[in-house]
Amino acid sequence: MNVKELAKGLTYKGEAEGKRQTYHVFEGKGFYFIVSFHKGDADSGNFHFVEPGAVEYVRKNFAGESGVTAKAVFEKGHRTHYFARELDALGVLYVLVGIGDCAVDKRFKDKLLHFNMKPS
Repeated sequence: MNVKELAKGLTYKGEAEGKRQTYHVFEGKGFYFIVSFHKGDADSGNFHFVEPGAVEYVRKNFAGESGVTAKAVFEKGHRTHYFARELDALGVLYVLVGIGDCAVDKRFKDKLLHFNMKPS
C-alpha cells in the first residue's frame, strides 16, 4: 500500500477501549485503519487494516446479539476471506465500536472482551 495514499483523506471515526490499550479508528477510501499506542511507550504502537466487507459481515450476522467475542466471530466467519485469525475478528469489533455500532460489555470479567451489537 502506498503510504501517501494511506494518509490522504483519513477520517477519524472514534475509539474503542480494549483490555490494555485504546484503539483509534480511522476510515479511508475502501478500508478502516486501527491504530493503538503502547501505554508504557507513547512513541510505539500497532496498526491494523480492516476491510469494510468484514465490518458488514459481522454487522449483519451478529446484529442485536450480546456478549459477542472475537472467537465467536472467527468461528462463524473463518471460511470467509475476511478472517485468517481471531485478531482479524477483534479488529472488526473495534471498528464497530469506533463507528458506534456496538459497545464493549464490561459485565464480563473473564480474559475475553465481549461486545453488544446494535440491532440492524
